[in-house]
Amino acid sequence: MKRLTFLLCLNVLFASAQTTKDSLALAHAPWKTETLAKGVIWKYAHFQQKELFEANQSINIVEVSRKSRKFVWEIITADSLNKRDKKRGQLRKTSQLAQENDAFVAINGGFFDVKNGGSVDFIKINNQTPDTTRALKGSKAAFHGQAGIAVDKKNFQILRGEPLVGWEYLLPYNNIMLSGPLLRWENKDEVLQKNAFNDNRHPRSCVCTTQSGKTLLITVDGRSAESYGMNLSELTFLTRQLGCSSALNLDGGGSTTLWLKEKGVVNYPSDNKKFDHKGERSVSNALILKLLTRKNK
Repeated sequence: MKRLTFLLCLNVLFASAQTTKDSLALAHAPWKTETLAKGVIWKYAHFQQKELFEANQSINIVEVSRKSRKFVWEIITADSLNKRDKKRGQLRKTSQLAQENDAFVAINGGFFDVKNGGSVDFIKINNQTPDTTRALKGSKAAFHGQAGIAVDKKNFQILRGEPLVGWEYLLPYNNIMLSGPLLRWENKDEVLQKNAFNDNRHPRSCVCTTQSGKTLLITVDGRSAESYGMNLSELTFLTRQLGCSSALNLDGGGSTTLWLKEKGVVNYPSDNKKFDHKGERSVSNALILKLLTRKNK
């Protein structure tokens, strides 16, 4: 067991439940730490005595160093249908998408249409757009359509968008996935709206970047006695304690899944209502890390 070093804040943060007690709980937790490859580390902690936010919590983190030379980032989608019919689409489990695309690490991605399949927000992969934002350009963007990520092999960045649909179509990147809401931006917490999605505890998925040049993939399990899940203020607090300068919420709930090549699903997806690794939900898209090969150099 190794301890994960956190940035500690000695003041009460927000007008909510996050306190120095929670900072200390994170700092002194017996984190299980394993190096998966040079520059890629997996960390896991299970808080079982309600010591974090006065709740049990199960947290997985994959930490990827920007200096890691053997890996590249990719956005992948289950939806390969012609998008002239935007009501149709496909869904597959994150683990299946990961194996189909020879991933090393995979996390579920942005929001999607559970009934009809397909992403509900703009997705661009290799300069092709399999899914567009379903709301019309110029209309108010959904909370999950006002931020996103862009990747280009080894380059990874979080994007801060606009409140109206259309900003995403002007981005100059070849690989884009929208999600949200944005939790942190350039070392400052974002203002979160008061609503059930933000304020209630759920399983959560998140990606963030640090000033030290690392990208973190984070899952928080929920909807069980073993792990309650987090609201977005608590998730923001977690990312700040982990040293994240910018952080983005991904689709969570039953979609929350973290998969590793040598271990399979390592978190506890909630769709089967059991605290095991088998309750995985089918999704539309995912973010993966894969080994660099001659083909993707």
